[in-house]
Amino acid sequence: MKNWRKPRRFERNLVVIGAGAGGLVAAYIAAALKAKVTLVEKHKMGGDCLNTGCVPSKALIRSAKLLSQIARSKEFGIREARAEFDFAEIMQRVQRTVQAIEPHDSVERYTALGVEVIEGAAKIVTPWEVEIARKDGSTQRLSTRSIVIAAGGRPLVPAIPGLDEVGCLTSDTVWNLRELPGQLLVLGGGAIGCELAQTFARFGSRVTLVQQGARLLPREDPEVSELVAQQFRAEGIDVLTEHKAARFLVENGERFLLAEHAGVEVKIPFDAVLLAVGRAANLAGCGLEELGVKTARTVETNAFLQTNYPNIYAVGDVAGPFQFTHTAAYQAWYAAVNALLDGFWGFKADYSVIPWATFTDPEVARVGLNEQEAKEQGIACEISRYNLDELDRAIVDSETRGFVKVLTVPGKDKILGVTIVGEHAGDLIAEFVLAMKHGIGLNKILATLHIYPTLAEANKHAAGIWKKAHAPQRLLRWVERFHAWRLK
Repeated sequence: MKNWRKPRRFERNLVVIGAGAGGLVAAYIAAALKAKVTLVEKHKMGGDCLNTGCVPSKALIRSAKLLSQIARSKEFGIREARAEFDFAEIMQRVQRTVQAIEPHDSVERYTALGVEVIEGAAKIVTPWEVEIARKDGSTQRLSTRSIVIAAGGRPLVPAIPGLDEVGCLTSDTVWNLRELPGQLLVLGGGAIGCELAQTFARFGSRVTLVQQGARLLPREDPEVSELVAQQFRAEGIDVLTEHKAARFLVENGERFLLAEHAGVEVKIPFDAVLLAVGRAANLAGCGLEELGVKTARTVETNAFLQTNYPNIYAVGDVAGPFQFTHTAAYQAWYAAVNALLDGFWGFKADYSVIPWATFTDPEVARVGLNEQEAKEQGIACEISRYNLDELDRAIVDSETRGFVKVLTVPGKDKILGVTIVGEHAGDLIAEFVLAMKHGIGLNKILATLHIYPTLAEANKHAAGIWKKAHAPQRLLRWVERFHAWRLK
């Protein structure tokens, strides 16, 4: 900081760069604390989550799920059911859904909250100054005590030979489709690849999912990956694991991917290819390199979300380590409060209880450790597992695929992590997130009344399995003798 000239006074308490999930929350917190805050966005308010991520993908998944339920009508005692649809109309519904949520993230709303919103590209020129190239062509320079970088990320496009010739879709551009691809190749078996592969298959595309690794969803337990892969194959998706994309080519007007598998070259035809091999942080254009802000794959921050410049903070995809909307918002609270109260208070972000979900069918949700991480890290644990095919509500709904798996400290009911696979797993995990955050063990979950019949009872039953394994045997033997004595 000593190499830069500090302004005598500041025009803003905080300037926030990027109006995605992280930037919106940071600006909101600053305005709520009556600070003078400016929010700068060069593209669209709401960022990836609203425009190309969570909102449109879940809207598309919902339409696909309805089609899958109609196809299963005989399971529910309905002799025949069918649906006619136009893919373009479904994509129009997706856009209507985005438009319905847009006001929540709009310039008008944030202006009314007390945030100055500027549409333009921001560049940090000194630790206390941000230069903004407005969309109208003018330039403005603002001085500020602190800065929050929430520039987000973008889909990673690998340098695969021939890709330029065949063209590609990403999670940014797939929403422009109005015609359903006949043969869709999905490259990448993570959350985005799996969600969109199943969705397009349910609309009628012949989908091939190519994953370089040994299994889908590699961050989850192997049994989770296998359950999802089995469901995909049952729905007609060609799941190809341990296939490395080598190059694309066009022959006689047809498109192919050449992939390497077990030393053999495999030729995979497709009409359109969707790349879902990861995301990259938006590090260019904000002035980070010129200023000397430390970066690797993301902006380097400490536990307070500070960069190597203590008044410059980073949150969300640009900071990592998680690329979720809810963690961006979570980090933004800490960054905004720390920036505004620096010198008086400071709060460290806690990543010990971070939940996430993959919205395949069945859904996969997790918080804390899973079994494979516990083994890799040498952490001792006990496992309590409850299968959904034993749950009354799951049987009633014909949604018995999946389970609740809880990891606990050996001999204790303290929860180390939970994996849930099944219908509404992303909703069911919330009870365990609350429990882990506030130190609630399985005994208290078991003692909590759950409505019958609901899917949430699965959480209580999992706690019951733990309790059965830790029943006080000596006490039970004494009670047994007591009851026998009373019969005399």
